[in-house]
Amino acid sequence: MILHAVEMGEGAPVVVLHGLLGQARNFGAVQRRIAGGRRVIALDLRNHGASPHGMGMTYPEMALDVAETLAGLGVGACAVIGHSMGGKVAMMLALTRPDLVARLLVADIAPVPSPPRFAPIIAAMRGLDLRDGMTRGEADAALAGAVPEAGMRGFLLQNMRFGGVPAWKCGLEEIAAGLGEVLDWPAVAGRYEGPALFLGGARSDYIRAEDRGVIKELFPRARMAVLRDAGHWLHADNPEGFVAVVEAFLGGVRIFIS
Repeated sequence: MILHAVEMGEGAPVVVLHGLLGQARNFGAVQRRIAGGRRVIALDLRNHGASPHGMGMTYPEMALDVAETLAGLGVGACAVIGHSMGGKVAMMLALTRPDLVARLLVADIAPVPSPPRFAPIIAAMRGLDLRDGMTRGEADAALAGAVPEAGMRGFLLQNMRFGGVPAWKCGLEEIAAGLGEVLDWPAVAGRYEGPALFLGGARSDYIRAEDRGVIKELFPRARMAVLRDAGHWLHADNPEGFVAVVEAFLGGVRIFIS
C-alpha cells in the first residue's frame, strides 16, 4: 500500500510516523522545526489521514506499507521517528528492514502489548449518530460523555469530515476490526543493531521499567530518556523539549542515559 506523504525540506531523509487515530499533519510543527537541511517525510499510516483504507492492521503489514512508500519516493536508509502506534511500526521496520533505518527514535511506546485504553474511545466514535448537517460543536458534545477530555475530543474530531453529510475520514471500521493487532506486539526474529533512542514522557506509563529488558534484547544499542513536562503526547505537551531531543539525536549527540 502506498501511503500519503507530507514532505518538507531537502537533504538527509527523516521519516515521521504518527500514533493511533492521528495523522501526518499532527507533526507539522515538528517537521518545520527539523526540516532545515533535511527532507522530512510525515506519512499517514493505513486507514489514517489521506492514506488508503484496508483490512489488516498488523505491524508487519504497516511496516511493509512504509517500505513500499519509501521505495516509491526514492528514499533509502533514513532516520525514522515513530510515536505510539507509529513507534511500533518504526520498530517493526527496523527489525525487518534494517537497511532502511539509519537511526531510530521511538516516542513513548515499547515492543510489548499495550493496555486497551483506546477501545472505549473507538466504541464512542462508532456509536456517534452522524446526522445530516451535524456541526463540530454538536459532535464534540455528543462525545463528551465517553471522552471527557476536551483535548482528546479535538484530536479525534480531526478525523471527521463535516458538511452536508458528516463522515469519518479515517477507516474507522477497519481500525476497530484491527484494534487487537494495534495493541499487540508480535513475536519477531532478529535485532536492530543501529542507534536507537526510546523517549518516554515523564507523566506517561507507556514505557515501564520492566520493558527495558525486551527493548535491549531487540535493540542492543538502545538508549533511554525521559522528557519532562510531557505525558503520552510528547510532541504536543512539550514541543520545545521534544524538538531539542530530536535534533540532538539526529545530530548524533550522545546525551542520553541508558
